Amino acid sequence: MELDEHDSYNDKRNEHYEKLQTVNTLMAVEMIGQFLQDKVSSKILYLASQNLPAHWLTFVQRLQLLASNSLILRKSRTLIPEALLQLTSDTRIFLPRECRTSSQQKFHAVMNFEYLSSSASLCHGASHSALWIPIDLVLEDAMDGYQVSATSAIEVIGGLIKTLRAVNGTSWHDTFLGLWLATLRLVQRERDPIEGPMPHLDTRLCMLLCIIPLVVADLIEEEEVEGTPVDETDSDPTDHWKDKKIPGKCRNDLVSSLQVLGDYQSLLTPPKSVVSAANQAAAKAMLFVSGITIGSEYFDCLSMTEMPNECAGNMRHLIVEACIARNLLDTSAYLWPGYVNGCINQIPQCIPAQVPGWSSFMKGAPLTSMMINALVSSPATSLAELEKIFEIAIGGSEDERISAAAILCGASLIRGYNIQEHTVHFILRLLSPPVPEENVEGNSHLIEYAPILNVLFVGIASVDCVQIFSLHGMVPQLACSLMPICEVFGSCVPNISWRLTSGEEISAHAVFSNAFILLLKLWRFNHPPIEYGIGDVPTVGSQLTPEYLLLVRNNHLMSAGNVHKNRNRRRLSEIASLSSPKSVFVDSFPKLKVWYRQHQACIAATLSGLVHGTPFHQIVEGLLNMMFRKINRGNQNSITSGSSSSSGPGSEDTWPKLPAWDILEAIPFVVDAALTACDHGQLSPRELATGLKDLADFLPASLATIISYFSAEVTRGVWKPAFMNGTDWPSPAANLLNVEEQIKKILAATGVDVPSLASGDSSPATLPLPLAAFTSLTITYKVDRTSERFLNLAGQTLECLAAGCPWPCMPIVASLWTQKAKRWTDFLIFSASRTVLLHNNDAIVQLLKSCFTATLGMSNSPITCSGGVGALLGHGYKSHFCGGMCPVAPGILYLRAYRSIRDMVFLTEEIVSILMHSVRDIACGTQRRGRLEKLKATKDGMKYGMVSLAASMSRVKLAAALGASFVWLSGGLMLVQLLIKETLPSWFISVHRTNQQENSDGMVSMLGGYALAYFAVLCGAFAWGVDSSSSASKRRQKVLGVHMEFLASALDGKISLGCNSATWRAYVSGFVSLMVGCTPNWVLEVDVSVLKRLSMGLRQLNEEELALSLLGAGGVGTMGAAAELIIDSGM
Repeated sequence: MELDEHDSYNDKRNEHYEKLQTVNTLMAVEMIGQFLQDKVSSKILYLASQNLPAHWLTFVQRLQLLASNSLILRKSRTLIPEALLQLTSDTRIFLPRECRTSSQQKFHAVMNFEYLSSSASLCHGASHSALWIPIDLVLEDAMDGYQVSATSAIEVIGGLIKTLRAVNGTSWHDTFLGLWLATLRLVQRERDPIEGPMPHLDTRLCMLLCIIPLVVADLIEEEEVEGTPVDETDSDPTDHWKDKKIPGKCRNDLVSSLQVLGDYQSLLTPPKSVVSAANQAAAKAMLFVSGITIGSEYFDCLSMTEMPNECAGNMRHLIVEACIARNLLDTSAYLWPGYVNGCINQIPQCIPAQVPGWSSFMKGAPLTSMMINALVSSPATSLAELEKIFEIAIGGSEDERISAAAILCGASLIRGYNIQEHTVHFILRLLSPPVPEENVEGNSHLIEYAPILNVLFVGIASVDCVQIFSLHGMVPQLACSLMPICEVFGSCVPNISWRLTSGEEISAHAVFSNAFILLLKLWRFNHPPIEYGIGDVPTVGSQLTPEYLLLVRNNHLMSAGNVHKNRNRRRLSEIASLSSPKSVFVDSFPKLKVWYRQHQACIAATLSGLVHGTPFHQIVEGLLNMMFRKINRGNQNSITSGSSSSSGPGSEDTWPKLPAWDILEAIPFVVDAALTACDHGQLSPRELATGLKDLADFLPASLATIISYFSAEVTRGVWKPAFMNGTDWPSPAANLLNVEEQIKKILAATGVDVPSLASGDSSPATLPLPLAAFTSLTITYKVDRTSERFLNLAGQTLECLAAGCPWPCMPIVASLWTQKAKRWTDFLIFSASRTVLLHNNDAIVQLLKSCFTATLGMSNSPITCSGGVGALLGHGYKSHFCGGMCPVAPGILYLRAYRSIRDMVFLTEEIVSILMHSVRDIACGTQRRGRLEKLKATKDGMKYGMVSLAASMSRVKLAAALGASFVWLSGGLMLVQLLIKETLPSWFISVHRTNQQENSDGMVSMLGGYALAYFAVLCGAFAWGVDSSSSASKRRQKVLGVHMEFLASALDGKISLGCNSATWRAYVSGFVSLMVGCTPNWVLEVDVSVLKRLSMGLRQLNEEELALSLLGAGGVGTMGAAAELIIDSGM
């Protein structure tokens, strides 16, 4: 009985405990719901989700499990399971970004992308394309044949796309559409090109149909492989709470952007060179839609006369084919509405006979001469075709290998846009042949590959080919492949030669020269010897040296095992490891290193060290005797290096049989002796030019050392002038006045007026003696394909040297060359016009102002009054128009001239000044229009004041984006860091007063602050990126920390400011807002104490919401301060 009572008591107690547990559990869950719903506590919980993502994820998963399985929760009267699930997944729980102060309301309204795409922002030339103006500038800048890049355009453009998308807040659809339109504009600017040694349409089509699809492929892969949006990284603790994009969203937006692209018909008209390819792409789609399947052999003989008229193709067809080739799209794209018009009811009547072509080659047709010509002139259509050719190039007979190399360097490289990256890869592999196991020590295995290597050197030597390698990021690897070849063949005696099946005989000197000249095009060899730096750091361009190229290549090799790289970096690593599995340094090539050090010494000081009677002196004498043998025979006073003729190699009437490196080492002394003899009247100018040309014909690579010597001597300025009178030296008088007049017209059309260009007297034209000699030497070359690879190197040097000499040296050189190559006249005159900026800082400022006024639509010129990208970049170069050269847009002139501007600090300060003047012009112009339209309202009901501010801010953003692009392009990472560390703080400390600011209602000051904020963030984002994927991002923390310390100290009152208080307030709030909203990774890199001080300063400015957002994005270290702020302010 007692046992039963005891059991009954225990049961009741357990039941009571269970009820209490149920009630407590229910209360706990309901309290969690209340925490999630409460305004203050939900924000504190958000801090946890933002900065402790792993813990928050576990917490949310358990709550979701509870909501799904708990029977107790279903008994709640205040919180149902569905409501709890909604709270745990509710993305509306966030630190509030709507700001209570008027300045923040204005900032967030006008900085929002929706306003930029509204009708208000489309006024005054600020079209949707204005958002992507940095892309237009970067793409056009990449077409400059005067500069190759060690960094892949795929990497540069990919980082730029992510930056602009983050800052502009655009969708992937709009981003891709903007990218396609910008690249199509790039192609259309070359529709009516001028002739000259510069990249042409093939390079621009490479950008559109190869580089951009590879950029898109990398972006899509990052999203689909990693499963996160492209602009998110694992290091960002805010990732978990952000809206996750579903897998494939990026790819779907690519599809939608290409579908919309069909609406831009004016940009889709194909250039003449690709009309046939576009028509074939359209025919391919029409046959697919019609259900007709034909082999590739049909396309080899298919003509448009056999297809319907509706089958005409455009650039969109080529873009889609390029995307399909890289698995970004499938053939369902052929079914898009409007992609093809109509269908075909029967197979075209063309009969695929066994005509030479890729299809018959793949079926086993031999490499006959007709087949080789066909494959060289038409690009491969698939990777399988390239692979078969590559297999022949490495395993066929010697003749087949030479033919295969020529095929790879033909149309497949220039116009094989769907497989171009693979063609580049295969060429680089052929340039680094494997070492055979039976290789005898001391006898390099490269010798036996001389014929095929020479075909490759000649095949990729054109301006467009070099630029294509540059766009693909292969310049470092190409340099690494060329250096051992130069080392080996430069050490061979010229007795070694190879006879080709065509009957042509090539020597070791010829192979070396072709390789060496190609190598020198890959770094700043032919630029002026004076390199100006920023502070104690050299400019970005001056780092393009052999050492730097090998360093970049070795970095690609070292990252070969990193599986987290994107597709482009994996490609670079793979090519580096296949060519040479070990790191390579300049010390590995002693002969090349000796020449390089001599080149540097020649620039640094005058020649010395020639000891008479030594074997080296005999080489010098022998070369001089051969150069001027006709003169020496009839003259008792022979042209020597300073001593009487000596016996030995120099006394024979033959060129010295010496390795190329030994000859190159002697050439500076040879040229110095010849120029000295000319100066003293022992040699006539014609004899000097003829002797130098004979030397260059004997060893074409000697042109490089001749360039090195003349570059140094022109810069030294110690030689007397040469009178270009037509008797001793060639005369420019026939067209010098016309050239100067054309230069003035080009500059005037871009808003640049330089009165000093007028000659004003009839004094005879003169050039420094070394420049006159070098000019005369270049004129002796024929303007043909054979001489092109040498003229490209010499021509750029000639222009750089003439530009650095006093005016009018450049017009004189241009006049002489226009007489030589009349079809290059427009190119030569334009090149001469851009060098004016070297001589006049006012001209630089005028050109920059023209770029801003043209882009903003504030110019009086009918060509640029509409504003936007079209006004800035126009239609590129145009041939003769209305009796003269069509006006060049100011942006084109700046992009082709800025690399010659030496004072980059001055340039940056001027860009900031012009930006602020542009803001004043925008604000004042808006206010004037406001007086006329104050009573009007927009369709969405906004009052004019809001529309006016939105329209003004859209143009202010455009001006800031233009300025940021110019700073980044002109000086790269170093100039951006100088801007943020020194230029901007100095600007804020200085006093700036204008009547407009004093008389306005503060709008100018506020817009100026926002403009500087947008400008500064864009500059930093361009240089560092918005995430931590680039190597440059490693330098961000230090520079950004300095700037944030400046902001905090100024807000603390430790630094006195000279700028308008409204400008300062707008800058601080704008800069911090952009950092928190667009570049949250940057906030995490700032010192916690600085963030806290900055937050306190923002609260003093009545920016409490922004202060909280900053602390909330600052990581675990600022969570406590953020929580205190939430509680204290009752947010």
